[in-house]
Formats: sequence, C-alpha cells, structure tokens
Amino acid sequence: MSEIILMSDPRVAAVPVDECGERLVDVSGCLPVDDRKHKDSHGAELHLRQGVLDRLLRAQTLLPEGLRLLFVEGYRPPALQRSYFEEYADSLRAGHPDWPADRIRSAASRYVSPPEIAPHTAGAAVDLTLVDTEGRELDLGTPMNAGPEQSDGACYTAAAGISDEARANRAVLGGAMSVAGLVNYPTEWWHWSYGDRYWALATGAPAALYGPREPDAD
Repeated sequence: MSEIILMSDPRVAAVPVDECGERLVDVSGCLPVDDRKHKDSHGAELHLRQGVLDRLLRAQTLLPEGLRLLFVEGYRPPALQRSYFEEYADSLRAGHPDWPADRIRSAASRYVSPPEIAPHTAGAAVDLTLVDTEGRELDLGTPMNAGPEQSDGACYTAAAGISDEARANRAVLGGAMSVAGLVNYPTEWWHWSYGDRYWALATGAPAALYGPREPDAD
C-alpha cells in the first residue's frame, strides 16, 4: 500500500478472517522484553501468536551486529483495547467538539485501532524498538507511543521532520521486519504485525489468519 490506509478504513474491516487456531505463546526468554506496559495488561502483553514470534526471531537475525529488538507489547485483551480507544477518542472530542463521529473515529485510529479489528487483540501485532548490546534504546525520532499530536506527526514512519540518525535507524528496523514478513502501520514506526486484517490488506492475502480473542481463549 503506497497510501496511508488507517485501521478505521472500511477496507480493513472487510477483510475476512480464516482463524487458524494458533496459540498465544509467551515471548519471555526469546527476546529482550521491556515492562513499560505491564501495569496495564498484567503480563498479557508478553504473548503473541506463534507465527508472529517466529518472524520476530527471524527479524532479529537480520539486524546488524550489536543491535537487538526490544519487545514492548504484543497481545492486548479486547477490553483494554476498547478502553484505550475510547480514552483517546474522548480526548479528541474534547479538543474538537465540532468534529463528527466518523472523523473522530478516523483520527483516533491513527494512534489506537478500533477494538473490533485491532491487530493487538488478535495477538498479531507487536510494538518494539531497537537497543544496543548494553540495552540502550536507539534514536528512532520519537519516544515509543508518542501520538500524532504529541510528536507533531513525527511518529509517522515516513515522517520528514526527524534526524538523519533516526531515519537510518527506522530503515534498519523496517528492513529486518519487512524481510521477515511483517507489515508496519505507517502512523506508528514501532507497530508491526503479521496475520491480521491489516497485514492481509497490505500483502494481498485473501484472508487474515488471526482474529480477536479473549485472554482465556488460549
């Protein structure tokens, strides 16, 4: 996809899901993990579908020597996704009381996916960054999870207003992740997914492999 297609786009929701039944697996011990999201999801965020983890491990081998993926968040329970989306949408309504509901939904989906199609709720998406061998995060242009308003659009993967170093680091991350078979959500440089509806639309797959699931469905 050359254009930026948001998660709220009807074309994403229209992608069918052919659920493969793959289990959620714990990534602990497989990749360096960061606990900045643990307070919200109580450990659920450390899980991914097996096929996604396999591709992350592949991406790790494609990075230059001395660099590592730092895993921050994977699976997100639907109730938590819903609360994130509604909280952000409420903040947009407060700042733009003249915006109609469809514009609020579209603007919110730049940063938080609508809960019914969110890749995180399927265990198909991962938020991550790059670190060196000492665990220091590389400059990727913005902090992880910096929203469009907070970052003045610099969170967009192809944003122009970032340093050459940050742009180069994004290219390193993107190169490894793309070769490993994951796709990026272009409004968030840190968000990559495989097997979900957005991935299917981006790659031309006939259906998504993973649909939303509750934590106890595993």
